Amino acid sequence: MTTEQKREDDQSTTSSPAVGLNGIVEQYRKIREHAETYPYVWASYLVVYGGFGLWATYRWRKLRKTEDRVRALQDRLRKLVDTEESAGSATATPVEKFHPSTEKTSQTADKASKS
Repeated sequence: MTTEQKREDDQSTTSSPAVGLNGIVEQYRKIREHAETYPYVWASYLVVYGGFGLWATYRWRKLRKTEDRVRALQDRLRKLVDTEESAGSATATPVEKFHPSTEKTSQTADKASKS
């Protein structure tokens, strides 16, 4: 074989994607060699992406805890309203519901009439 054919063979083996377990082992070897050659680069990757991972985990857990707390409060409120409605229907007195939007509009109208 000539040197040109050897180069072509070498290029074809390096440019073709590795298949199967051998390819995985080869990729691992390259990554390991690179990590040993440039340890500070890999350490900075660990610090940065590890920090992002920790922050995302913290925010995710905080969101889940908040959602659980809100669900518990909604259940308590729903039970309270149900008991008031059942007590109200037993005594047959109308229950007046509070609507903050109507109170705000009446306060705004009062302020406008005073001006």
